[in-house]
Amino acid sequence: MSIALLLIPDFLLILFGFLLNRFANWGRDFWAGLEKLIYYVLFPALLFNSIASQKFDFVAATPALKTTLITVTVGMLAALAGKWLIKAEPKAFASSFQTAFRFNAYIGLAIAGRLHGEAGIAAIGIMIGVAVPLCNIAAVSMLARGTNVNIAKELIQNPLILATVAGVAYSLSGLPLPDVVQMLISRMGAASLACGLLTVGAALTFHNALDNAPLITYNTAVKLVIMPITAIAVARYFSLHIESRVYYDMVILFSAIPTAASAYVLAIRMGGNGVIVAQSITVSTLMGMLSIPLWLIVAQML
Repeated sequence: MSIALLLIPDFLLILFGFLLNRFANWGRDFWAGLEKLIYYVLFPALLFNSIASQKFDFVAATPALKTTLITVTVGMLAALAGKWLIKAEPKAFASSFQTAFRFNAYIGLAIAGRLHGEAGIAAIGIMIGVAVPLCNIAAVSMLARGTNVNIAKELIQNPLILATVAGVAYSLSGLPLPDVVQMLISRMGAASLACGLLTVGAALTFHNALDNAPLITYNTAVKLVIMPITAIAVARYFSLHIESRVYYDMVILFSAIPTAASAYVLAIRMGGNGVIVAQSITVSTLMGMLSIPLWLIVAQML
């Protein structure tokens, strides 16, 4: 089965979420509550379970982690260059800056599982754990200018970081997960993927999408073009395509997934321009449906 066909069910869930939000009339409070449940409970359970159940060879994982950090750093620098290349209002730039390099982990984990099962989820989970602090520091720092925000506190309380660290620690301990606990967190993790994709769809908006077109187009190009090209080049430099097909595929997938839906929540919470972030998420997600299979196929052909 081709990569594109493998991804269709996940993108249909995103479409279903969009239709539910538009026609079910459940209200924004319902979706906001579901997003909190996923972000703070279900999604961390998925990360912990996938990572804790794997035995990691960190020597083998090092090239993939280096590739991840280099790719994210290039995305940040390219996003920063947009300040001079694209004439945008400062608040709009500060809010949308994060959309050029942050990533939708729900989509990444869902597709990783389809491509390589638990091994794929664990591999991309480690990448997420490494990239989340870097991305959050950059996003919060840009939005925090002129506000009193404790960046260290934001990072220490991040559920994705906590789940990743806990999963790695448990994996290294060599202890088996009790069957009851394994079943519980497995079911929570499975629920997080389906619900996460639905919330991505529910967050899509086309309201006044052309108002900020230059900045949105630029940041989307950084996320879905510059970062994947960087990932492929760096991964091949480290010979990941030879050493580990799982890590190679996951690095490319990680670089090509659209921007994080939670970027909107962060922008609103810190007094930023939520409209441009919502528009960026919509464009990035829709274009990501094309970019993910495209870059995975390109990476396999090289």
